[in-house]
Amino acid sequence: MLLGELLIPAAAGSTRPLALALLLAVLAAVLASRRAYRRGRRGLLAALLGGALLAVLVLSLSLGGGGSGSSHGGAGRGALATNASLDPGQRLNRPAPDFTLTDQRGARVKLSQFRGRVVLLAFNDDQCTTICPLTTTAMLDAQAMLGRAGREVQLLGVNANPRATSVKDVAAYTQVHGLTGRWQFLTGGVAALKRVWHAYGIASNIFAGLIDHTPALYVIDPQGRIRELFLTQMSYASIAQLGQLLARDVSALLPGHPAVHSNLSYAPVSGIAPTQRVSVPRFGGGRIALGPGRPRLLLFFDSWDREVLNMNRGFSGIDAYQRQAARLGLPPVTAIDEGAVEPAGALAPFIASLRPAPAFPVGIDTSGRLADGYEVSDQPWLVLLPGSGRIAWHLDVSTSGWPAHLAATVRAALTRVPVTHVGELAGSPTVLAALHRQASRLEAGGYAGLLRRLRALRGHPVVVNVWASWCDPCRAEFGLFAYASATYGKRVAFLGADVNDSNGDARAFLAQHHVYYPSYAMSATALAPLAQLQGTPETIFISPSGHVLHVHVGQYDSQGTLDEDIAVYAFGVKPVG
Repeated sequence: MLLGELLIPAAAGSTRPLALALLLAVLAAVLASRRAYRRGRRGLLAALLGGALLAVLVLSLSLGGGGSGSSHGGAGRGALATNASLDPGQRLNRPAPDFTLTDQRGARVKLSQFRGRVVLLAFNDDQCTTICPLTTTAMLDAQAMLGRAGREVQLLGVNANPRATSVKDVAAYTQVHGLTGRWQFLTGGVAALKRVWHAYGIASNIFAGLIDHTPALYVIDPQGRIRELFLTQMSYASIAQLGQLLARDVSALLPGHPAVHSNLSYAPVSGIAPTQRVSVPRFGGGRIALGPGRPRLLLFFDSWDREVLNMNRGFSGIDAYQRQAARLGLPPVTAIDEGAVEPAGALAPFIASLRPAPAFPVGIDTSGRLADGYEVSDQPWLVLLPGSGRIAWHLDVSTSGWPAHLAATVRAALTRVPVTHVGELAGSPTVLAALHRQASRLEAGGYAGLLRRLRALRGHPVVVNVWASWCDPCRAEFGLFAYASATYGKRVAFLGADVNDSNGDARAFLAQHHVYYPSYAMSATALAPLAQLQGTPETIFISPSGHVLHVHVGQYDSQGTLDEDIAVYAFGVKPVG
């Protein structure tokens, strides 16, 4: 079945020409929203399905007479257009399909019972530790920004997790996120949920063992019509901006258009990078200084992680590492509570519940800028920083579990951090030494420039890594290429092809992620004469005679797998087995 046919609302029809148009619209939407997600494995499918939902709804409405386009014009429109971390919303005007499900208290709830009130309707995974907490926090922010008029707004969630559909599951999410008495979280049998998902164009799938769903948030007017669609973006620092967008939409639908008690700019909010010096509040008093100069292991977390993980066991393991670190000379731990999505008053009782009490300092990221700058896209999240401030290693604890041998892992990661000069590559052949002098630079010339470079490198095996700064799997494997380029750079030429990216974002990424070779910026289609890309990342192995030997599709998960491919395709070693 075509993706467009799968997601199309029933009212829009199902002819073959329409399915083709939907497929084209989906592709256009994916390209337009390629920078929207930074969530790695969890984000690959969501980015596609999120773009598909938007395309399907807009196209079906254009065929059926509904409105489209952002409703946020005027002074904020320019800032919104430049903010890739904030969806400006899509204006709609169609009846909201009615449904009946069960809330977290076991009561039956019908959407139409809220006629006369504005409804914020979100589709949330009840065990989500990535984007759903951002959505629910923005909903609460919007209600608070409306003051007394917030009482006329109903916050409603529909479960988007096909594996956790019990009342107990939605009640647990409601409780740990401080939503008790503040919203209704609805669930039902899988068949009933699928009917609602289909009616609202929601895709929910189990992808690589993880739940991935369209992160949609609808604004429904008092007459029961959908007026706006938002797709939450993975950016902690933009949560309040999304809340303000929602509050202004709601105000426009309420009698008298009550004031919105917020006047935030919609300009992009920059993250605080590990190379910047900053201090954050310390739990219990004082402040914690962060930044380059001192190696450090950071643990980002929230109290609500306890819904899906044994946090007491995890913190005990981090305590054990802290004792080993002092003895072995490894970087000490600093924990950072992600305050941007932490329910008010939840941190203190959580810390008090831990046995033993943490032996490491706990800071608070109140704005979300620290998490964004440190490339956090789930909770809990470990980040290892050497003294340079460049990220050497990270771990998504939510998907990988608490590390069993953290000290050994940290030590191994530190040994792979490349030095910040090219002394180790001294004595390289002239054409390879020229690459090393352009380490981590974004070169002009596009595909033509890359092709000229490849011709100049004839006689040497070449590895071309295709990447983009917005691609989380690309970011995750970049350290492997840093190590490989430092290890094999005297005999193998490494190059980067930065595709479908902005030069500013690419250069900022390269400034924090050092590799011993330059990259060339271009479109993915421009690279087609060399290799037909299936996505990012991909790695192209080219023989000394200039022939493409192999294309590795997707992310390298370990140094060993990359090293093995280099051995086979660059050095001609016969593969094992």
